[in-house]
Amino acid sequence: VQVGQGVLKKIRDEMFGLFDSIGITEGSIAERFAELDLMPDMFYPDIEESYQQIVDDYAEMVDFLLEKTKSLFRRVPKAGIEVHRVPEYSEATAPFAYYSMPSLDGERPGIFYINLRDINEIPKYGMMTLSAHEGVPGHHFQIALQQEIEDVPTIRRILPFNAYAEGWALYTEWLLSEIGIYENDPFGDLGRLQAEMFRAVRLVVDTGIHRMRWTREEAIEYMIVNTGMPRGDVVSEIERYIVWPGQALGYKLGMMHIQGLRSKAEAELGDAFDVAEFHDVILMNGSMPMGILTGIVQDYIDGKKGG
Repeated sequence: VQVGQGVLKKIRDEMFGLFDSIGITEGSIAERFAELDLMPDMFYPDIEESYQQIVDDYAEMVDFLLEKTKSLFRRVPKAGIEVHRVPEYSEATAPFAYYSMPSLDGERPGIFYINLRDINEIPKYGMMTLSAHEGVPGHHFQIALQQEIEDVPTIRRILPFNAYAEGWALYTEWLLSEIGIYENDPFGDLGRLQAEMFRAVRLVVDTGIHRMRWTREEAIEYMIVNTGMPRGDVVSEIERYIVWPGQALGYKLGMMHIQGLRSKAEAELGDAFDVAEFHDVILMNGSMPMGILTGIVQDYIDGKKGG
């Protein structure tokens, strides 16, 4: 809980600075996002043409990120990636967005699915961050490259570990900020921080429920106050956390662990540190528990220093 609350304060401070820069200077985080949502052109018009436009815009962002992040990686997946609308028959029960892995035979690309059940759930300022998380260089790079690893059992090419997979996807959201994608886009940066805040709140409520014995109602109220999400969405989130201990907090803990491993590699290797090489170490050994990943990164550091 304390870790999550510390992270929330840091994110909140960044958000207040960005809100001030765009002229929204009063109110809580939730109240300021409500004001932001009323500004012109924050959402698509609720007309039939918008649905295909949203899919096209996401596809354009994925292509943009492929170009902008290529210097950060030694390799890109052989499999392509497409953006599809979630089939209408499953919209009501499907997640807001998700990634479907390529086929192992290379015949089917990776697919980034976006749920268009409610066009007012898709603020434009959050789209670039979601494209990084579900697409490039998030889940698509992590999962498609994992499938290309040779000379390992098949299970290591397909087995997911939550903190590793979701931690990587969150790390790539932050990576976009590091390389200046949002330098002249405070709206997009607010979208990134809103997504990170959601994961930090998860860290608090997951631990609160299962370690501090919070009630269902306490967890619901905490998430509403700190995210400004609609009550109905929050209730479904909290009820999932209640029956699935540890899943929700894996996102932010995984991200922080990967950031910590990178900081350690940078500090120990100095000028010899190569971010593309580091990403190769993270991605090209397959999905794994974070303790094993720590050992692999340490072996990489020791080998680099010894060489």
